This record gives sequence, structure tokens and C-alpha cells, in this order.
Amino acid sequence: MSDLVIYFSRSGENYFGGELKNIEKGNTEVIAEYIQELTGADLFKVETVIDYPQDYMECIDVAKKEQQVAARPKIKETLESIDAYETIYIGFPNWWGTLPMAMFTQLEQLDFTGKAVKPFVTHEGSGFGSAIKDLKKYCKGGEIKQGLSIPGANVYDAKDTVRAWVEE
Repeated sequence: MSDLVIYFSRSGENYFGGELKNIEKGNTEVIAEYIQELTGADLFKVETVIDYPQDYMECIDVAKKEQQVAARPKIKETLESIDAYETIYIGFPNWWGTLPMAMFTQLEQLDFTGKAVKPFVTHEGSGFGSAIKDLKKYCKGGEIKQGLSIPGANVYDAKDTVRAWVEE
């Protein structure tokens, strides 16, 4: 049995170290790739059919509106099954205190029974927010393990932290 990383990540204008910067690769994707490198895990990136605005302020407005109506944004590709995997890493940026709504679009379609679920979040000071509680609701049957919380500005210095967490 192998490992899988299901993640959402956004490049473009992001808060990075307390200021707005354009980043070519989303912070969560950087961590997902470290996990892949360390474990040989398969990667599955959740991508929305309609891209989020590149402008940070516009993006967070859209994200907040989606959350207020419990939207399930359409995604480009849906992962149908996680049967072949033992450990599922779930990665996301903290958007308004939890996962981006597109992650729920994907997660609620999967059966996590008997799976180890290892969540990781990138953020600018807010940690997991209510995401762990939400993951327990949407990853029914899975065992939610200790999560990893990494400030976005630290992702490029986090490989040793990720290694220690993966090996726990």
C-alpha cells in the first residue's frame, strides 16, 4: 500500500511573510512535493474549473462568499477512489478558518474507512482554524492523525520539519 497527497494550492498574489507577493508555486504545493519526495506518495491536486482571481483581495472575497453558502465549486478532475492507499495526506491553505470549499467538493466523494489521514495546512498565523473538526466530518471512517501547520513564509525552510512529521 502506498501514500497519497490530496491538496489544493494557489499561486499568484499571496500573503507571504506578512506582505503581498506574487508566488509562482503555491505554498501548499511546495509542502506536497516535499511529502512526495520523502515518501514516494502519489500527488492529486484539486483544481477548480473556474480559477480563483490572481488578485489576493478578490480571491479572499470569492472564498468567503463560497464559504457563506457552503458552495461546492466544480473541479477539473475528481479522484474516484483511494482504495489503493493506506495513508492519505490532505493539504490546503487556511481560507477563512478552514479548507477551501473545493477541497470539500473532492473529500466528500471519498470513502476514508480504515485510512490514516495526515492533514497539513499553510497559513499566515491562523493555523488549522476549524479544519480538523471539518476533516473529521468529511473523512468519515478515517483516523485523523497529528497535523502539520506551516506558515506560508516558511515553506522553503520546512523540509526537515516535514520529514520529522512524516516519520512520526
